[in-house]
Amino acid sequence: MSLFDMDLSGVVNNLFNLHETPRIHDNHESRKTSTSVPVDILDTPKEYIFFMDFPGLSKSEIQVTVEDENTLVIKSNGKRKRGDGEDEGCKYLRLERRAPQKMLRKFRLPENANVSEITAKCENGVLTVVVEKQSQPPKSKTVEVAIV
Repeated sequence: MSLFDMDLSGVVNNLFNLHETPRIHDNHESRKTSTSVPVDILDTPKEYIFFMDFPGLSKSEIQVTVEDENTLVIKSNGKRKRGDGEDEGCKYLRLERRAPQKMLRKFRLPENANVSEITAKCENGVLTVVVEKQSQPPKSKTVEVAIV
């Protein structure tokens, strides 16, 4: 990721190597998908909780997965349905509540995140993803490499 792809706080953190502990890093994807859906991340003693607004989308239009053992991926290809005003002879005068048609957010989880214990629910247009924390820090793996 280049400095031009980060927000101002990301640039400052990168330049001055200021990292929160534990850090949940948001990986912004390509320009074809929207990363404009805001997220709130709550760090509790036992879990990390992600809150994202998805107005007008059902839970079947949202996917939550884990990639590369520690990357939480939240995406949607859904399109919000407009129920009102679709009758013949009706047209919208203003459309300000546009939900992104394609959305992709990736979050690199800290080492103490238990990726096998993730739950998600979507109620009233709010997605809540809960990532449990491991009680014991993961054991570091040491691999011995023979020198030829």
